[in-house]
Amino acid sequence: MVAADDWRALGTWVRLAVTDDAALPRARQMLIDDLGALDLACSRFRDDSEVVALEHARGRATRISPVLADALAVALAAARLTGGDVDPTVGRVMVDLGYDRDLEALVELAGPPRVRPAPGWQRVRLDLEHNEVTVPPGVLLDLGATAKARAADLAARRIADALGTGVLVALGGDVRVAGPAPAEGWRVRVQDHAGPPAQEPDGPTLSLDHGGLATSSTSSRRWVRSGTQLHHIVDPRVGFPAWTPWRTVTVAAASAALANAASTAAVIRAERAPAWLAELGLPARLVTRDGAVTTVAGWPVQGVAA
Repeated sequence: MVAADDWRALGTWVRLAVTDDAALPRARQMLIDDLGALDLACSRFRDDSEVVALEHARGRATRISPVLADALAVALAAARLTGGDVDPTVGRVMVDLGYDRDLEALVELAGPPRVRPAPGWQRVRLDLEHNEVTVPPGVLLDLGATAKARAADLAARRIADALGTGVLVALGGDVRVAGPAPAEGWRVRVQDHAGPPAQEPDGPTLSLDHGGLATSSTSSRRWVRSGTQLHHIVDPRVGFPAWTPWRTVTVAAASAALANAASTAAVIRAERAPAWLAELGLPARLVTRDGAVTTVAGWPVQGVAA
């Protein structure tokens, strides 16, 4: 019997489902603990987070927690994969655009945003052997494009291994399944518009038995500045929300982190995205602002190709 629970954390909707209903309370606490550690390490909205402290480290090599070291390694790998489309050095860019607090706390902002390119992910030096990082002075990291997806990957595997249950973890648009799936697979509805897990989504349903799925959307995480609608997917080379024909991009991959990096980059790559995703062999569904759908690499899929 599948049991599930929904709540909010890290400014997004969380869904946890397990195939063993007796495992749900412990699995929920494990996920809460993981998300708490991630928030303390990676949130740029907390004055006491490691990411905020790094901005003030004045370019010194700084010892960091294993949680942040892992999250930063994944972010830098995403930057390499996407040729810099997904860049963890966009934190100060986001602040300049007005996204300097949890989205729920944002009101309409006055004054034009300051627009400047991100400093560039190549300037970050990560030493995984010693869990040390060197961030240039004044660079604020933003791991929002990758950290939640990585957390879904790690939590799903940890819960499945510890409790011997099949598990689905969804953090906003990032989904990861692990362990034995239900007989019919995990039924996951792709959302064309953002909403809470209990709200009936408006996209197709997939059956996943392993791997991850991620949806990046320009219709969620939006705010207004000087009468202009802005969204959170920023082109780091420009320092401004990406112009794109896509309202949403959903990608299936072996992990939520890979799927998220690809879906985010696809939004930024605009018309070049379908060919790039096809070259990577990643099944994807891209929806334009007027609702037209493009699919690549064998979408829809049964399970996820590793």
